[in-house]
Amino acid sequence: MTRLFAPLAQRSIVMRNRIAVSPMCQYSATDGVPDAWHLVHLGSRAVGGAGVVMAEATAVSPEGRISPADTGLWSVAQAQAWAPVAAFARAHGAVPAVQLAHAGRKASTQVPWLGRLAVRPEDGGWQVVAPCGGAYDAGYPEPVALDAAGIGRVIDDFRAAARRALDAGFELVEIHAAHGYLLHQFLSPLTNHRDDAWGGDFEGRIRLTLEVIAAVREVWPERLPLWLRISATDWADDGWDLEQSIALCRQLGDAGVDLVDVSSGGLVPWQRIEVGPGYQVPFAGEIRRASGISTGAVGLITSATQAEDVLAREDADMVLLGRELLRDPYFPQHAARELGADLPVPVQYARAW
Repeated sequence: MTRLFAPLAQRSIVMRNRIAVSPMCQYSATDGVPDAWHLVHLGSRAVGGAGVVMAEATAVSPEGRISPADTGLWSVAQAQAWAPVAAFARAHGAVPAVQLAHAGRKASTQVPWLGRLAVRPEDGGWQVVAPCGGAYDAGYPEPVALDAAGIGRVIDDFRAAARRALDAGFELVEIHAAHGYLLHQFLSPLTNHRDDAWGGDFEGRIRLTLEVIAAVREVWPERLPLWLRISATDWADDGWDLEQSIALCRQLGDAGVDLVDVSSGGLVPWQRIEVGPGYQVPFAGEIRRASGISTGAVGLITSATQAEDVLAREDADMVLLGRELLRDPYFPQHAARELGADLPVPVQYARAW
């Protein structure tokens, strides 16, 4: 059997292969409630054969949304709307997963196809929060620094959203601490200039991320896996980097994290990213070898042989595909055929394969 199509067991869950749908915002919800678009979008990837189907960055609170069209898990109604999506993915052999997120200072912005700039209060925008003051970029909203009570609410929001994810039938939760969103803003010295317990040195800057993990683990069953997405580097001088990522990841196993989904960038507009096929895979490999934790690799992985090579080099335990699965929801089926692996096809489609 190829490595790409070998099962992966984490806690009580067995993933049928090492292909995961990377969380990709659809900006298509109303009041945080997913609809038929999300069922078809995620359901298609389950039918297509992915081992894990992960829903997009889903806000733990209204002010944690990137845009007014983001999905959420801060209400019972949202959990109920997610339930058929999770059930459909599970019925078709995929592990249903969701990424829990808070956008911090990158919240209250327009959907990408409308320009990504701040949503004005009269148009439904809201006050954004961050570790410190300072907008992400020109045209973005100015954040208010969180006080201790506000940080406590953020932790509570992640805990409550994880409980609702369980109620909705998800079997895997990923905490979003990457791409310049709130937890990443606390991690990086470029955006965290606090002088209290949640700032200053490395231990202070990672505190909120560890507190959120602990809060989620309080309600997320031991039998179910928990992932964390990080940006391995800010691609900017004096920022969060691979060395700090490794130091954080060495603490995550004891904290209850089963896999680190290793991305990069997104914190500051002056980042300098060296983009190319598989450009983020080496970060996943370095973290895996140096910390001993399982990793997921992302970043311009577009072919079956490329994905297989990532696993064969032991750079990662999973590959997470984004844009390639937007282009081709049946990538796993095509990859299985190319690599000579057996991936069952839904009976309704068997005559085509």
